[in-house]
Amino acid sequence: MAFISFFEIIGTIAFAMSGALIAIEKELDYYGIAIFAIITAVGGGVIRDVLIGKILPASLENPIYLIISIISASFVIIFYKRIIYFTKILQFFDAIGLAAFTAIGAEIAIKHGYSQPFVIVTLAILTGTGGGTLRDLFAREIPFVFRKEVYAVASIIGAIIYFLVYQIGWHEVALYLCFGFTLLIRLFCMYKKINLLKVQKS
Repeated sequence: MAFISFFEIIGTIAFAMSGALIAIEKELDYYGIAIFAIITAVGGGVIRDVLIGKILPASLENPIYLIISIISASFVIIFYKRIIYFTKILQFFDAIGLAAFTAIGAEIAIKHGYSQPFVIVTLAILTGTGGGTLRDLFAREIPFVFRKEVYAVASIIGAIIYFLVYQIGWHEVALYLCFGFTLLIRLFCMYKKINLLKVQKS
């Protein structure tokens, strides 16, 4: 679990930075930037915890992720003019975050006694993509996961792999395979510029 936790922190930083960048583009003040960073980084986990009936979301039980988000937002504010030139690096870290949170979402579903594949996959996707969806809604944009990028689909495939491998009895392996496949699919599609099909308007 330590391996995933390490990448979970990197993903939190990337998600928080992406939220802060969107907030700056929307010309929000420092408070708004911090809130966007926090929502993007922990929003998915909060949605998951509310759905499974957890009284206190994990991000409030352990404020380290809120602290990381605020520090990341501060970093973006200070170095904004330099950071905007490294969007590809941020996309790479974002992919790591997606993979880590997808794996963690699936694992938490299992730990709370949910064995139904639909529930496991749903909680994994919400953990991986929920924060970005909330960020985009707050910014009054169509959420990124609903556009052409192969993003949520990578999370879905990773979560399905987790479920299948877990059923075999390879519990620890399931976590890492979910992480690895989600990350590889996302990076491959980014590199090859593979997008989902859209309906062509006449």
